[in-house]
Amino acid sequence: MRTLLITGPGGSGRTTVAAATAQRAAAEGARTLVLGADRADTLGAALGVRTGPVPVSVAPRLTAWRPDAAAGFSDDLAAFQDRAATVLDLLGASRLDPEEVTPLPGAEELTLLRALRDAALAEAHDLLVVDLPPAPQALALLALPEELRRYLRRLLPPERQAARALRPMLGRLAGVPMPAEWLYETTARWDTELAAVEAVLADRGTAVRLVAEPGPAGADAVRDARLGLALRALPVESLVANRVLPEDAADDGRLGRLGRLVTQQRKTLEEWGAPARPVAHLGHDPRGADDLAALAVPAVGPAAAPVGWPVADRLAQDGVLVWRIPLPGAVRDELDLVRRGDELVVTAGPFRRIVALPSVLRRCTVDGAALRDGELCVRFAPDPALWPRTR
Repeated sequence: MRTLLITGPGGSGRTTVAAATAQRAAAEGARTLVLGADRADTLGAALGVRTGPVPVSVAPRLTAWRPDAAAGFSDDLAAFQDRAATVLDLLGASRLDPEEVTPLPGAEELTLLRALRDAALAEAHDLLVVDLPPAPQALALLALPEELRRYLRRLLPPERQAARALRPMLGRLAGVPMPAEWLYETTARWDTELAAVEAVLADRGTAVRLVAEPGPAGADAVRDARLGLALRALPVESLVANRVLPEDAADDGRLGRLGRLVTQQRKTLEEWGAPARPVAHLGHDPRGADDLAALAVPAVGPAAAPVGWPVADRLAQDGVLVWRIPLPGAVRDELDLVRRGDELVVTAGPFRRIVALPSVLRRCTVDGAALRDGELCVRFAPDPALWPRTR
């Protein structure tokens, strides 16, 4: 199954493009599911049908689904209260009733990740189109599974679970209660669920379609989004330049500001070049199948090449190994690297990622780094104390 994640700056029309992309793919024969998570039914407004927690058939081979964050949050909280009943009773805490539970900030994002996992595991569709939040929130959402798994491993390392039989005795010796069995079981379940989402995001069939209006603000947003996606090793399938005005509007002096806007759009499109796929402005908000078809969004392209972070062997020439990390649009003054044990903390502009070093680099020390042509090259020198000696 292919997965196409669609995002862009707020107000760029990404939901409409997601709906149009899904509709075109279904019309061309792909069994398509379009997935959204907004509390307001913006996806349904674009498709011309109401969407909700029950998947609804929009057209032949096209299904829309907008899972209910409130219901999912309520179910999770109820399950947690059941598992922690003993602790809550000891603390004298009163339980929350389902009718007084409202989803906390971030519940929609977690619900979307769970729905993404469920849709991928079901294998009932050829294409999954995901209407993500605006780019800054989308990038944080895409980073969430990896970061949460890292937190869980640090707080409750899996290897500690091997001493389950010893925990009562250790608790008596230490004089403090040890973590309960349900805590380890819950952690293991969360780790499994997050790993499934990570697998979908890392799959070769997963890519991102960026949507932006051509202009200075759109250009800045696309530059930041490309950098954030590269740091997550997520390939960009296409860039949709949305709401492009007709060229002849710039030649009509009576249009005034509209003509200047067309000139501005033209300049940005020239900077973006061939990868940008223009989608015309219809003159009104698209609603329903006819309007979505009139947008003529690009078809889903072939699977994008995975974003690789290769290690180049320069031992014979320079005595170093070079880790090459593509970071298009990165600025030297906004880059930072920190080695922490077997991990490397990479900061690029507003984005940060903590990645595990490849095994061959764990026996090396950082020897320097350089940014050239949108690629960060980190040099590693073998540590004589750890590197195997040769005669």
